[in-house]
Amino acid sequence: MVQSLSSVHPDAKIGENVTIGPFVTIENDVVIGDNTYIYPNVVIMNGARVGKNCRIFPGAVISAIPQDLKFRGEETTAEIGDGTTIRECATVNRGTAAKGKTIVGNNCLLMAYSHTAHDCILGSNVILGNTSQLAGEVEVNDYAILSGGTLVHQFTQIGKHAMIQGGSRVNKDIPPYIIVGREPITYSGINIVGLRRRGFDNEKISAIQEIYRILYQSGLNYKEAVKQIEETVPSSAEKESIVSFILNSQRGIVRGYFE
Repeated sequence: MVQSLSSVHPDAKIGENVTIGPFVTIENDVVIGDNTYIYPNVVIMNGARVGKNCRIFPGAVISAIPQDLKFRGEETTAEIGDGTTIRECATVNRGTAAKGKTIVGNNCLLMAYSHTAHDCILGSNVILGNTSQLAGEVEVNDYAILSGGTLVHQFTQIGKHAMIQGGSRVNKDIPPYIIVGREPITYSGINIVGLRRRGFDNEKISAIQEIYRILYQSGLNYKEAVKQIEETVPSSAEKESIVSFILNSQRGIVRGYFE
């Protein structure tokens, strides 16, 4: 279903049962998956790859060229996973030569006026709150939640199941499973409510709490804390995820409240 007031390039690849409202612009190098609903006044530009069962609300702009002065017109993409919702006036820019693509995973929610810059990689089930802004090459892992008005510095990594309080300025990497907030941004505890909602049992939650107690409350530096975690905390997927994240952090991880 395509409204006559829309402009859809004949070379765009539109799946089955796609609804395209009035005043929508879809350029030629675009792929739209089955059962996607595109509301009025959406602009989907060259390089967009939109999955199945998505909803894109009025005013959203997908795959505009990067706001990066190093961009030289290279062919890149902005890839939106299945089941993702993009709300009013949200923007997702396409990639640059750095990574070649911007990726938003499956079942994400990008709320109104949020911005996902060039070469960002969002996992699945990520939520960007209203007016959240991601600079270039930010990575946000599965189930992370950025509350409204969050600002994220370029190259920052945000771990899975992390939650960032509204209005935060994020300039350090955020390890998995935790809540961060305050100004300057600091560790505020683990995301217990979110973890329970996603099926983590008390044993797993206790193990995660112990890891972050050692990391943030033992008085050890990060190198010593990681060594103690590796030696004393039983092996688990959660432990490996946290330790790997800390050891591979390029910007350094967020500080604890009492540091």
